[in-house]
Amino acid sequence: MPKIPNCVVTDHFMSQKVIGSFAKGINTTPINIKKFRDFSKPLVTYGILRGTGDLFHKVKDFYYIDHGYFSSSSRSFEQGKTFIESLDGYFRVVKNDFFHSGKGNCKSDRFDKLNIQIKEKRNSGEFIILSEPSIYVKKFFQLDDWVKKTIAEISKYTDRKIYVHNKQSKIPLDLLLNKAWAFVSDQSTAGFKAMLAGVPAHFTNKTLKGINSIKEIEDGDININIFYNIAYGQWTLNEMQSGETWEYINRFN
Repeated sequence: MPKIPNCVVTDHFMSQKVIGSFAKGINTTPINIKKFRDFSKPLVTYGILRGTGDLFHKVKDFYYIDHGYFSSSSRSFEQGKTFIESLDGYFRVVKNDFFHSGKGNCKSDRFDKLNIQIKEKRNSGEFIILSEPSIYVKKFFQLDDWVKKTIAEISKYTDRKIYVHNKQSKIPLDLLLNKAWAFVSDQSTAGFKAMLAGVPAHFTNKTLKGINSIKEIEDGDININIFYNIAYGQWTLNEMQSGETWEYINRFN
């Protein structure tokens, strides 16, 4: 039997709601991070801010929760801040990592249930979108000078124009995708949004770069099986509360 993890929460409402839902599904009580000291057991927590990011280095096993890949809760970005508009979407739950690799052999049913249209792969495009990580992500994943280094790496394999985009950009990503050849990021879940729009996504993160690497910038692939696999890595709050999420994770991890 797997060990029941410590469910660690911060004072932020998102952490309280999401981890509270997960804790209910495994019949335990959340522990506030200010009082948490037990690193002998696995832990589950939400996000990397307000001290949670430091916890992952102190335990052997952890479960990381954050916004999902598809149909996640609605968000808006303004002046460097993220505003949550609802909590009715999906959240990714990952064991001992922060992202799913996309590998696996899952059925299509969870993805099909989302009723998401997949566009055909783009065969033309004016530029490459380079998705700049937030300052928090840069710090946590040690991505100093990532934009500069990644532009230099991309330029080894293509002479296409590169458009740097971030959460503060005035032009919405959806509009850029209409004319994009490829999408490049370290680990942005927007990469999966790009692939749904027919734009291959390329990653520098070690877990994700098996999907498409920068070396493949002129010949990126869109493998529909990746969508099926990561759809089994994201869950709603109701599924967490019912215990379905915990049951699945322990059956297949």
